[in-house]
Amino acid sequence: MAWQGWKTLIWTGMGITFITPAMSASRRELLGDLLKATSRSFYLTLQVLPKQVRTQIGLAYLLARTTDTIADTDILPVDQRLAALKSLAERIAGRTDTVLNFQELARQQGLPAERVLLEKVEASLALLGELTPADLALVRTVLQVITSGQELDLRRFAGADGQHIITLATDAELDDYTYRVAGCVGEFWTRICRAQLFPQAPLDEAQLLAEGIRFGKGLQLVNILRDLPGDLGQGRCYLPRTTLTAAGLSPETLWLPENEGRFLPLFHHYLDQAEAHLRAGWHYTNTLPRSCVRVRLGCAWPILIGMPTLQKLRAARGAELRQRVKMSRREVRGMLLRSVVFYPFPGRWQKLLR
Repeated sequence: MAWQGWKTLIWTGMGITFITPAMSASRRELLGDLLKATSRSFYLTLQVLPKQVRTQIGLAYLLARTTDTIADTDILPVDQRLAALKSLAERIAGRTDTVLNFQELARQQGLPAERVLLEKVEASLALLGELTPADLALVRTVLQVITSGQELDLRRFAGADGQHIITLATDAELDDYTYRVAGCVGEFWTRICRAQLFPQAPLDEAQLLAEGIRFGKGLQLVNILRDLPGDLGQGRCYLPRTTLTAAGLSPETLWLPENEGRFLPLFHHYLDQAEAHLRAGWHYTNTLPRSCVRVRLGCAWPILIGMPTLQKLRAARGAELRQRVKMSRREVRGMLLRSVVFYPFPGRWQKLLR
């Protein structure tokens, strides 16, 4: 493989940072400091990506985090959040140039980074003007799908709380949700990287897109299964009602000790689905040209975090599942190091996903 073009690796407390060329102050603030403050894990992935796609993917993520912050501002009525989402979606789509003022929303945020996201929304939108028409179309498309999922979620769970749990109806609804909020990201990632980095590579386009979508769905399903206790506490259940009913369960009775024998097989069924999606994502990663070191690392890292998370969830029992399961920072740092060290050795690299 060609190692030319690799930047100097600097180890920090959270993992690897790649030294990159200087950015403008505004772009560095938004796509650097602000993204790092809102999502450390994605910031690592963004840092490793080639500069040809870093801005497009970073900006799409930044705006998606902004829409997500609006949707999650529970202190405000659903109608107000839907109106704010719609106004931002209209600006992203280029259908209006009305200046947005989210100061009131910003004041409701508990986290400083999310407050800044809303305060800087006009600066983030201005970066859309720096994209080529083709890249802009891809960014707009993925954000339209993501915001549609957020709007659907707000309407679906309106009025839900710990005493009134609302459940998805079917597996089809769950699959649609995971596509809208994450599968579409795999599709966007594939199209932007294909166009900018390996347009002539002899790849099966349809299979690559299908596996990219499954990759995103798998990551979202890991989040859903890991966050099940917290979501139930807020009145949201992403495990479909038809599946629960068939197992003789309801959202209110999942954690009862006497129901563990019925709940765990159902839970493991969805763990199996998530694992199959992530294995499709691993195949996707290894289908990309081997010379695309940065993109393959950027794809591998969330898979190599997601799989051990699934293993921890699979080993847990009722009471343990009520605690949020995740990899420790030490485990993440070890994974990052192994992925970089073993990349030149295909056999060792493949064994990273046990």
